[in-house]
Amino acid sequence: MKKRDGYYIQLDNAAENMLRRANFLGCGHNGIVYLLEDNNKVIKIFKSKYVCRSEYNILQKTSKSKYFPKIYSHGLYYIVRSYAEGERLDYYIKQNGLDEKVAKNIINLIKEFQKLKFTKLDIRCKDLYLCKDSSIKVIDPKNNYSKCCNYPRHLMKGLDKLGVLDEFLEFVKEDYGEVYEDWNYKIKRYLCRGIK
Repeated sequence: MKKRDGYYIQLDNAAENMLRRANFLGCGHNGIVYLLEDNNKVIKIFKSKYVCRSEYNILQKTSKSKYFPKIYSHGLYYIVRSYAEGERLDYYIKQNGLDEKVAKNIINLIKEFQKLKFTKLDIRCKDLYLCKDSSIKVIDPKNNYSKCCNYPRHLMKGLDKLGVLDEFLEFVKEDYGEVYEDWNYKIKRYLCRGIK
């Protein structure tokens, strides 16, 4: 986890009451996350109300998708949402490699991004959690409707660092052949030259 910066956010009484019985889970660039008392929900507290609103809007638009957390409540600086159980995708791959079921679930996630009309078809490995049944949950959606990226660049860069990019691209070729040539060309170019 990242080092926590000192910052103060004025929360409403409901959020303050939830935090009294919550357990720290982690923090990142945009905020801090606590597991709530019932263990099925988390509260994410943001440093910026604008980032909070942006993530809330994405989660609202994706509310019918099985890949995204359900929202229970929110305030100016926080969102209470369902807890994504499981293991971070990058940690799982480090220990177990990339198997066909996981690869196909990643591909299905990107297809879901297209169905949701995301302009950014990308996400980092560390923002995906793998459940016991190998299904995938997104924990930290960012800029999916405001930035553009027509292939999963950061995701594949992460898979490359884990040594499984070529395996993943073989699964893409099998299961999602219509994008294989494009993705393969763009990620190889990006990795070799640092060109977007």
